[in-house]
Order: sequence, then structure tokens, then C-alpha cells
Amino acid sequence: MTDILRTPDDIRVFCENERADAAVEAAVNGDGLEIYLTATEARVKRILLRWNFATRTPVKVMGDKWERAYGDMCWHSLSGEIFMPWYFLASDGNTTVGYGVKVRPNGYVCFQYDGSGITCHIDVRNGGMGVCLNGRRLHACTVICERYEGITEFEAAKRFCARMCTDPVLPEAPVYGSNNWYYAYGVSSKEDIIKDASLLASLTEGLENRPFMVIDDGWSKNSCAGPWLPNEKYGDMGEIARIFKEKDLKAGIWFRPLHDVEAEESHPEWCIKKDSGRKWLLDPTHPEVKEYLRQTVRRIREWGYELIKHDYSTFDLFERYGFSLNGMITSDGNWHFYDNTKTNAEITKELYRLIQDEAGSAVVIGCNTVSHLCAGIHAVNRIGDDTSGRHWSRTRTLGINSLAFRMCQNNTFYSADADCVGVLEKNIPWSLNKKWLYLLAKSGTPLFVSLQPEAVTEEMRADLKEAFKINSLQQNAAIPLDWTYNNTPSLWEIDGKKEEFDFIEDSYPTLLDYNTQPY
Repeated sequence: MTDILRTPDDIRVFCENERADAAVEAAVNGDGLEIYLTATEARVKRILLRWNFATRTPVKVMGDKWERAYGDMCWHSLSGEIFMPWYFLASDGNTTVGYGVKVRPNGYVCFQYDGSGITCHIDVRNGGMGVCLNGRRLHACTVICERYEGITEFEAAKRFCARMCTDPVLPEAPVYGSNNWYYAYGVSSKEDIIKDASLLASLTEGLENRPFMVIDDGWSKNSCAGPWLPNEKYGDMGEIARIFKEKDLKAGIWFRPLHDVEAEESHPEWCIKKDSGRKWLLDPTHPEVKEYLRQTVRRIREWGYELIKHDYSTFDLFERYGFSLNGMITSDGNWHFYDNTKTNAEITKELYRLIQDEAGSAVVIGCNTVSHLCAGIHAVNRIGDDTSGRHWSRTRTLGINSLAFRMCQNNTFYSADADCVGVLEKNIPWSLNKKWLYLLAKSGTPLFVSLQPEAVTEEMRADLKEAFKINSLQQNAAIPLDWTYNNTPSLWEIDGKKEEFDFIEDSYPTLLDYNTQPY
């Protein structure tokens, strides 16, 4: 393990044309290595940086993910074939070294660490093509590296995340509450959501910091798509927000900004054009799409919603989910955004800022958002893929893994949301869900539940009330102790006390459905 805050041993630039006017600058400035790219004619796709050094002692390595985690975060042996987005840590048991880039870079950055050195890939494409900088000097990223002695790998990870993000945006008060997705799964109505709100109000009665009742997919005219106007089952969304307020709850709502079937049909010029000529979803670099998105967020705020959860943006921009991404955020191809002068990373950040700016004082939760790019923009980020109200194996695989391996980002990047406790009749045993509830409640991260009202027993009510009471303050701390060898840690330190969880009982791991757990 070595310091990489020096001029790389090799710098390569990959372009889609033969023009050779692309230039890369690498300069140490303070405690970081600044990487700049300039090009006029060249259409640059990627930059490669390489530091050569030999690793001859045993090390274990843990890297981050492009957007959400998919139950796949872990410490692993040295392997040059594993790509690690944004940052990674390497530990020999005594020393831990963090390697990465500061948050909100202008390229999609990932690392590879092999026995002969470290490679850094900086993807500066626009869509699947090279970016048209037209002479602009692009600050691609700031590479940082820090060595930690005499502390645990978790403490090193926490400190390194704080180094990568010196300006996190955090909620004014702890965010917690209920979300109807993991029992309703999009089949809901005004009557149903009011019943959900009444249950939440009864479980949080007397708590000073009031919870959010979040309406997930199922309220709009089209399933999982806009226009973001209510269907006949929900009716006046402003009235629903007012009813929540009467129950002393804060209103939250979910939407998918880049998929609107009516806008895509009536304005094909607003859509991303793919290689085959087919139109994809809305292009956030188009000026009219930007205004359309602003109007959508403004309308939601005018209805009275104090939390806005936006979803699917990584998939809708790049046509892939995190579990199918390789070292590139999208495949090469003959397509680009309406504005082809900006990198994919710049475009992603501009979309987040647009939503955040129009949301005003409302809490924004990013879901399927790029962790390293939304840090310092959004106050809350969903750190893992969906848990489940139906399959405990999925909650264990995705929820616990995400919480453990991205706990270091909580309150350093944003407030880290590891997703819900889903409660459906005759599905997940309460003995298992109760452990997930307790761990979330005591983790210092947001606690959200999805409760089918008919499934909530008196025992559950008591447990839920206690969990909400604890999490409404989020003054507790949980640290995974066995995470260096257990991908779903069962040994945790909670408020300084060691606790062990049996997350298996007789609910054994299930076979994978393709590359993830069944939904």
C-alpha cells in the first residue's frame, strides 16, 4: 500500500476520433491530486491514470458502488479485475489506507487495485460518446489518499468519507416514518393511505419530532410513470397532504422524474435518442424538459408535500441498474444527450440540483441515485436496493449488507437510508423483522416501515412504538464488527455494547433470481 498523491506513472486518454489535442494535467494541490482535461477537437471518452508499486503483504480490500448497493458489498482479497467506483480501502490489519476522489467530480471514476499497482479510470463521456468540450478546461476530479494507523477499518472508512465530503447536506431533524410500498406494492387508494397515516399517527403519538407518511408509486395516472397527476383512486393530492397534517404528520411523496408517457409521446424531441434511433426517456439537458421538471416539483410542493423521493434516474439516464454495471456507467454507443458539451457526471448532478432547488425546504430522498454525486446536494440517500415485505432473504441480503457497508457514509455524505421494514400478513416472521427494526432504530440512520394495517398485532405495536421513539432522535450509533469477513454482519456494537443477531433462524438463504434475490 502506498501514497498515490503524486504524478501518475502513466496517463492515457481515449477518444472517439483521431484528433490529438486532448491534454491532461495532474497537479498536487494541498492534500489532493487535481486532474484537469482540456480538448478542442478531440471527443474524449476516458482518462486512465496508473500508479505502479508492488504489494507483497496480505491485504483485504473494500470498495464502493456506482449508485445503490445490491447485497454485493464486501471486503475481498487483492484482485485487479474488480472495479471499485469512487473509492476503496485497503487494510493489512494494522494500517488502513483510503484511496478515492472527492464527492461530486465531473467524471464517473472507478479504481482497480492489483499486485503491481492502482489504476484509476475517469469516464468523461456524454451518453455513449466522447464529450465535446470545445476548448473548455474540465476539472475531472480530485484524487485523495489517507493512511490510518491504530484504528479499526470502520473508523478509517468513516474518517475517509468525511475527507471526501467536507460539505454534506443533512436534514434539519431526523427523518423517519412510513412508506406504503412494501405492503401495497402500488395497489393503493386515498382511503388506504389515510388508514396508513392513522396507524402511523397512533404509533408516534407524543413524539416531538413528527414522522413522514410517504406515498409511494400507485398515486399517479400511470403505473411507475408520469404525468405526475393523481389517478381517480387518489383524487386531490393537496387534500391528502392536509389530512396528514391534521394527524400531525408530515406528507411525503414518490415520483420518477424522467419517465412521463404523455410527455414522451407528445414531445419526442424531449427524449434521449438511442443508437437504434428509438426514443428513450426524457432528456434532462433539454431546456424544455428542465422547465417541465421544475413545474412538476413545484406542483408537488404546492400540494403541501414536505418530502420528495425521486427514483429511477440512473436507470433512466443510462439504461442499466447498478447490479449490471461494469467499470463504466453505461456502454459505449452512438448516442448522446441534447447538450453534448457536458459529461454524464455533470448532467447527473445538474438533474439532482434542479430537483433540490425546486424542492426548497422539503427533504429530498434520492433513490437509484449516484451516491458520490448526490452527496452534498440531497439530505437523504437510499444506499441499497429494495428490501422486501415478502422475502426475508432479500431484506437480509440487501438491507443489512447496505447498512453495514455504507454506514460510514451516514452523516458524512448524507443521512443514509437503508430502506424499509415491510410487514405483510403471513410473510416474514416478526422474530426476524423485529431484529431489522431494532437495528435500524438504533443505527442513527432513517427508519421507515411499510405496515399492512391488518397485519399489525399488539406485540408489533409495542415494538414499533419503541423503535419510533428511539429513531425520532437518531442519537444512537451502530458499528458492524464482523463486516470484514461477513457480508451480512450479525455482530454489532450498539451504543458501545456488543450485540449479536441471528438473521437466519430457520429462514435459510434462497437461490438467486438471476443476479439478485427475488422481489
